[in-house]
Amino acid sequence: MAQVQYYGTGRRKHSVARVRLVPGDGRIVINNREIDVYFRGKETLKLIVKQPLVETATEGQYDILVNVTGGGYTGQAGAIRHGVSRALLEADPEFRGSLKSAGFLTRDPRMKERKKYGLKAARRAPQFSKR
Repeated sequence: MAQVQYYGTGRRKHSVARVRLVPGDGRIVINNREIDVYFRGKETLKLIVKQPLVETATEGQYDILVNVTGGGYTGQAGAIRHGVSRALLEADPEFRGSLKSAGFLTRDPRMKERKKYGLKAARRAPQFSKR
């Protein structure tokens, strides 16, 4: 018999996370590594990833299998949170209200501003010298 799986895609900055929710005992595997190994020493990022589960009181009911690419660790954690939220919504539409009010279903639109010509960075101008 086929095992039930729920899918969700999350995005944040340049990160894209493909998330699979499988009924299980609460393991979180990111790119074939446990969450403690992947986010070594970054407790806040681990909390960000687990926020949708805590909000919906489903912590320990699902195994989370994630493939994430692009961006840095913080962007990846945000993308995983977005993907987990979408997968939970697919698992049970009743979660929509709590996830939406917590802001986990909204994709964060903030992106890095492009560098402009004549400047050293997006807004940083060359140093001014009178002489």
